Amino acid sequence: MSIGTVRWALVCAGLSVVWGSFAQGDSQEIPVLEKAPQGKDEMEAKTLEVLEDLDRHHREGHWNVPALDGRLLRVLVESANAKNVVEIGTSNGYSAIWMCLALRKTGGKLITYEIDPGRAAEARANFERAGVESLIALTLGDAHEEVTNLEEPIDLLFLDADKQGYLDYLNKLLPLVKPGGLIIAHNMRRPDPDPKYIEAVTTNPELESVFLNMHAAGVGITLKKR
Repeated sequence: MSIGTVRWALVCAGLSVVWGSFAQGDSQEIPVLEKAPQGKDEMEAKTLEVLEDLDRHHREGHWNVPALDGRLLRVLVESANAKNVVEIGTSNGYSAIWMCLALRKTGGKLITYEIDPGRAAEARANFERAGVESLIALTLGDAHEEVTNLEEPIDLLFLDADKQGYLDYLNKLLPLVKPGGLIIAHNMRRPDPDPKYIEAVTTNPELESVFLNMHAAGVGITLKKR
């Protein structure tokens, strides 16, 4: 078993314990143990400052993931040593920047898709502010059509766009996801997820899915088995 696989297993185990306690109706309030993220170097500190600004002052109208989910994305990308990450739904670039904190370390890249020209332009400006523009290729257009041009294997796929479109994205991109790769789906609790997507990732014997942070928007993590 690789070091990356061990790290990933430990992350899932820890998070599953926390969610399991909540799901079983633990009467005690779940403690918040996280502290503000700390920059390991000057470049990371600068990127974290941009993320904090986006979270505090630029959330309205952008449907960004919560900061805790952004931190989870960073952990998953880095622990999986992901080199090729695909994101559906760029918005203003908040989640992409979180993942780029990891991609700097893995030597990887992010391909992200956004259908709205205004949000795409805002994302590009934010990528430059955060110093991650060299790690990202942003495609403007309908991702349902654009992803059919992808050919490279995918280490991690992040879905955070039209909720009824998740199943179509899964069907089109699952063949490209590497064995041992991850599919991360946001909004598995609210707004209501597509039950067909839930069915697809929980009944396919080639996949293993867990659902975290279900006290909030909810995150689905699906492993494509080796």
